[in-house]
Amino acid sequence: MSLFSLAGVSCNSVEQKIYVELNNMVPCVRLLNATHQIGCQSSISGDVGVIHVLESEANLEWVLSTGPNPPYMVILESALFTRSIMMKLKNGTGRVAGAAVVVSKTNPAEGFSPHTKCPNENTGVYSESYDPTMAHCNVTVWNPLGNGLSYEEFDFPIFSLNDDNDTEAIRQCYLGYNLGVNGSTPEYPLCAMQLFSHMHAVTDTATCMRRNDINFSINPEMVCDPLGDYNVWGSTKPLNNTAKGHKEGESMVIAATRLDSRSFFWDVAPGAESAVSGFVTLLAAAHALHNVTQEAHPPRTILYTFFQGEAFDYIGSSRMVYEMDHKQFAIDLDNVHSVVEIGQVGLRSSSELWVHSDPVSRRNNSINVSSLIDTLKSAAMNLNVTMSVPSFSQPLPPSSFQRFLRARPIPGVVIADHQSAFSNRYYESIYDKAANLNLTYPANLTEDEQLEFVTETANALADLATVVARALYKQAGGADAQLINIKAEPKIVTQMLYGFLVRSNNTWFQALVPPEFKNFLSKLECHYYVGVSQTPSHARTPTRLVQYLLANLTGTTINITKENCHNSLIIKPSSLPQLYSYVWVQGVASPNSTERQGFCVRSSVRLSKAVSPAFDLLQEYSSKDYSTWTESRWKFIKARIFLVASHDLEMLTLGVGVGILLSSLLLTYIISSKADILFSSGREPANATY
Repeated sequence: MSLFSLAGVSCNSVEQKIYVELNNMVPCVRLLNATHQIGCQSSISGDVGVIHVLESEANLEWVLSTGPNPPYMVILESALFTRSIMMKLKNGTGRVAGAAVVVSKTNPAEGFSPHTKCPNENTGVYSESYDPTMAHCNVTVWNPLGNGLSYEEFDFPIFSLNDDNDTEAIRQCYLGYNLGVNGSTPEYPLCAMQLFSHMHAVTDTATCMRRNDINFSINPEMVCDPLGDYNVWGSTKPLNNTAKGHKEGESMVIAATRLDSRSFFWDVAPGAESAVSGFVTLLAAAHALHNVTQEAHPPRTILYTFFQGEAFDYIGSSRMVYEMDHKQFAIDLDNVHSVVEIGQVGLRSSSELWVHSDPVSRRNNSINVSSLIDTLKSAAMNLNVTMSVPSFSQPLPPSSFQRFLRARPIPGVVIADHQSAFSNRYYESIYDKAANLNLTYPANLTEDEQLEFVTETANALADLATVVARALYKQAGGADAQLINIKAEPKIVTQMLYGFLVRSNNTWFQALVPPEFKNFLSKLECHYYVGVSQTPSHARTPTRLVQYLLANLTGTTINITKENCHNSLIIKPSSLPQLYSYVWVQGVASPNSTERQGFCVRSSVRLSKAVSPAFDLLQEYSSKDYSTWTESRWKFIKARIFLVASHDLEMLTLGVGVGILLSSLLLTYIISSKADILFSSGREPANATY
């Protein structure tokens, strides 16, 4: 059977008859920071190797030493995508052209995390100047399964590959051409693969940013971009966003969580436990607080903050803290009363959750953390949640709150489902998806029925959201009598989990987004890689979804036209403070009709930059205090398979071609030199007539 019939290719182009293009392959790309580069890349013309399907680690000898046809393109099942094997391939002395990892549809039981064992250890609060005994995870190793692969540099391309038709075509091609009979050496032609993922940036961020500034042409070519996006924030009482800096008489309780995740492969970051469990809980808590805070607003304002880029040295939180510290945000740090952060909370094995605090700041009698912990414990009474405190002194887990503590001592806690090491065995990996949160649905449900089906996970997160909402209200000075009226809705939680982790293009999300955003909703789950700061804001699907959901869940529907909603200057004179934002959303479709009943939502929800201060504010590309992560640019990403002839046949073909070329040149020369003889004809008399 031919390679092309295996892949179902039928076309007239010569190139398409030679190559089978592979779809749905995602590369590992190059990232850079202040000191070095990590990730993968191919040569500028792509790397080519004979395909070898790795069956076990012992089978590596064929690739690294005994195989007669190097270099090899290694196909790995996900169980073999380990640090041990990848480091052996990295040191393969030129016999490895690249690798493709077949991502399993089921999560590896033993766990897998390509992140480090101590996430963000160099940009948190614990350092030589702030209790060095707790720095670098000396007390608690938070991510013990971390193998650090995401922070290695590979000089060959590595792609992920779904276990689908493309993978089957590769396997059949390998079995048909590359697998010797009865242990014999396979003969040519052999099945080969070519991977293109050439990266423009090299060395470190300072180098690539300097090269960005070198303009030798009218259209200079950028080589890298800072990682970045937008933070989402909103408040229970509208803030004057026109006047930056300190708000006299304003005291704020910050409710924080993160929006982003990552994995080894570019833009593949499902982040179910590491990100989604936390921000869905905070969204549900904000919704539970909405009516109560409008009717009986507490003395302090609650500020909801959703930080982007936290996986890369706290990009979003460090930017907001910097702006607060330099009077560039709607409030400053003097307005901050306390911080409650929701971390990874989706994997509690029982009703128990853990409240982490900073032991260093707790030694300061003026930093009253104990009352905040007591508030959380009392808020959990009569609910299926138990708030516990770790029984031994340990630092805060990796968290945005650490960036606030770097600026000044502030009372705060981090809520998580782990006492010490992460419960998440797939932290910052391709496997941290819906299944990691046990998010499953009965097989007979339609998509709309799945959207409405309340899972056990949704119930658990709704209970936690109720605890958080009541604790925030109490911490803000609200009356105890109102706490009974604060309760998160499991149905809304289950709809958010479905939309963020299963299918964003669903009827509920469609009703809550603007018409121009509907094309960015997908039939698949969202991914939470922060991306680069140059990405158009309308294309940042997770950030925008959180913005629109927070606006709908905490805002007010106002009866104005679509045109007036888009133009807030018509609603308020420009001389007045900027208190609200406005968004026109699609609304639900009428029964038996595709016509939607759109409406305008007024809220306090806004976006603020989540780009490290090291770039557009300080331009310190070698900063040790702020994130300096950049992503390399590239021209294109491509993968294809084809049959390759033996080296001897290639040389013979080349020799014959050169011989024909030389013979043609010689023949052309001879004909040209004898042209007057070969092409002459007798001239007719001048007086000839016809």
